[in-house]
Amino acid sequence: MSHLPLKGLVVLEFSQYLSGPAAGLRLADLGARVIKIERPGVGDAGRKLSIKNLWVDESSLLFHTINRNKESYAADLKNEADLQLLKKIITKADVLIHNFRPGVMEKIGLGYAAVQAINPRLIYAEINGYGKAGPWKHKPGQDLLIQSIAGLTHTTGNKEQSPVPFGIAIADILCGAQLTQGILAALIRRQKRNTGALIEVSLMESLLDFQFELLTTYYADRQQPVRSAVNNGHPLLSAPYGIYATKDGHLAIAMMDIQELAEAIHSDELAAYTSESAFTHRDEIKAIIAAHLLQQPTAYWQEQLHSRDMWAMEVLNWQQLTQHPAYKAVQMEQSIQAEGMSITTTRCPIRINGERLTSDKPAPKVGADNAAIYRDFISEM
Repeated sequence: MSHLPLKGLVVLEFSQYLSGPAAGLRLADLGARVIKIERPGVGDAGRKLSIKNLWVDESSLLFHTINRNKESYAADLKNEADLQLLKKIITKADVLIHNFRPGVMEKIGLGYAAVQAINPRLIYAEINGYGKAGPWKHKPGQDLLIQSIAGLTHTTGNKEQSPVPFGIAIADILCGAQLTQGILAALIRRQKRNTGALIEVSLMESLLDFQFELLTTYYADRQQPVRSAVNNGHPLLSAPYGIYATKDGHLAIAMMDIQELAEAIHSDELAAYTSESAFTHRDEIKAIIAAHLLQQPTAYWQEQLHSRDMWAMEVLNWQQLTQHPAYKAVQMEQSIQAEGMSITTTRCPIRINGERLTSDKPAPKVGADNAAIYRDFISEM
């Protein structure tokens, strides 16, 4: 896209693993020049965080998926000469992102106050694990740990199961997205008032916000939400909400009237219940639905429900999904060439004026752009 909205903005990414780089990735997708500040030789620790032991040159496939479309500047933050060069780059930057623990950037002389003194218009955006106060502030901010302490693992799985984590790094991705929102808001304010800002988010606060429905009900009655004994889909929602096995697969059923569902699937046993009992007798109703749906394949049940405009969809794995015409219609895949390899990954999900945002620029090698960045930001000073 020739006129990306953030074209001309410079973002310095002092980040590793997923949350900070996720924010940098989205800003790069929107046109910003995103420069990763990495340790010489070693780089972002996320380079060694592997997915299923899949690698591209010396870095993991995971690193490439979340650091495409960026540049790399290698600098030793403990080296005074390197630090002075970085400060010169900072004077010309628009945004600085970091996801270090509280106090780390202050210790090396790049905390908000120090950076604001050399570039008052800079948007300084930081992610930490648990906020800057409280007994957990120096604990490691890792996704599974955050899911566990934030209560999220008690929302997935059935009532008698142990706590179940999400199958993805949900805290990292959400937190990165929320940091991006804060950065964009601060950039708009800067355009109006010509002033920078400090943007702060934490993984824990992101997951608490993610659970606002559950937490609001807990604040009201101080009762822990209870998962369904079977086919749990959402601890606050009544039957039939959940995923059910069929004769040949699985079917997801969302909110709907119990009487209408009974008619659609031809269940006399289910017809004995009403919507008023859908929560008080949730487990009984779900057990009846679960047993009944085993009698026919998914396509049969989906046709019965869709013909009545009722909310249900088949459950697909990734192989089934990527072969489906509906998946192909959104064109979410893009190819990146890195070290002679072709990597297929997802594109930015945002469309602007109907145009999809793609970029085939691969993740950089450590320090690959030092010379160009020195020329653009330092040599002319």
